[in-house]
Amino acid sequence: MQIKRSFLSFAALLLISLRALCGTGDAALAEFLKLNGISDADVSVKIVDLADGSVVASHNEAASLVPASIMKSVTTAALLESVGPEWRYHTRVYIDGPIDFGYLRGNVIVEGACDPTLNSDKEPYSEDFLEEISMALQSQRINRIEGGILIDENNFAGDPRPSSWAKEDCNKYYGTGSHALNYSDNARGDYAVHDPASKFVGLLKSHLAEKGIELEDKDMTEGMRIQIHDHLSAPLDEIMRSCMMRSDNLFAESMLRTYCKVEGGDGSTPQGASMEMDLWKQRRLPLEGVEIVDGSGLSRSNRVTANFMSELLKVMSANPNYASFFPLAGQEGTLKKFLAGTPLDSYVAMKTGSMRGIQCYAGYKLDDDYMPTHVIVIIMNGITKSRERAKKAAEDMLLAIFEEKNPEA
Repeated sequence: MQIKRSFLSFAALLLISLRALCGTGDAALAEFLKLNGISDADVSVKIVDLADGSVVASHNEAASLVPASIMKSVTTAALLESVGPEWRYHTRVYIDGPIDFGYLRGNVIVEGACDPTLNSDKEPYSEDFLEEISMALQSQRINRIEGGILIDENNFAGDPRPSSWAKEDCNKYYGTGSHALNYSDNARGDYAVHDPASKFVGLLKSHLAEKGIELEDKDMTEGMRIQIHDHLSAPLDEIMRSCMMRSDNLFAESMLRTYCKVEGGDGSTPQGASMEMDLWKQRRLPLEGVEIVDGSGLSRSNRVTANFMSELLKVMSANPNYASFFPLAGQEGTLKKFLAGTPLDSYVAMKTGSMRGIQCYAGYKLDDDYMPTHVIVIIMNGITKSRERAKKAAEDMLLAIFEEKNPEA
């Protein structure tokens, strides 16, 4: 996060710290609750100083509320803690028969790894998987295939999306779900592709024909596999940053299923959610009122508390990679307009969460070195009037707590 900061002086930064220490939080919180246009019972706030663990502001912190997309910060935390930032997805390609003078007497098998970036048009971009497969076959001097193209999706059990997702969301690109073989964002324009494996097979058949590789497509019993290619994704930290910047549901759902698999589970969403709950229980996070249903937050059955979110963010602040995934206020992703042009521009990094009637923020106040100094959690449910009013109230609260409004400072 190399964003130049030229508008905040050392004196202003000093005043920010002094105001946070002098009880500004209570007054700012009271004003926020007064002006956000939401019932107090539907709002939860917790802001914590990481230096000493003191609570700068808190309201209704044990309330069980819908998190929307701040759930992605929970999912990324679990997988990051499990495998680390350099881990990559491996999508492997096999043949299962002998090669007789360029004639493969068997099938081509693609083993799905739940990689959400395979031929995605979003960062981090992947190599063209179709081209990689044709090149791998050509390297084996294969120009004719007796069998077919088989997709192995057995490593990831269960449905691609939770049953609690709204039906209208499931037909949209953002509700496409996560499959063992994800391909080209599992979407066609604004609409979900419900069987990306079939789409992929059709495209691969056409691609092989263009490359002069004949596919007889006979129904053949699968034989012993021989690996001919291993497609590697970008490192996990790049995938996580892209997910958090753009709030990508497919990326987050795939990470939850991946967490389940790498931790010894069946790769399903329900078991992954249960295993995440076990992880945070082991870390002694407060789980009363918390329910994890998916990885992205698209389900309205998810529940978190500001207590839980703040403790998770405190734990993860020790990870040198985690805070870098969050969009910088005024600069990046879903937070580009929030606090833009204020003294907190690029000094706050948070994941947003938004759906009908809901607006949430979870993340950090940062110092000059982009290191977290405070945890920030703001959860707003029950918005029936102006979302912009609620967002503006949240901005004003953070400004009142963390910066000196005197323009001459």
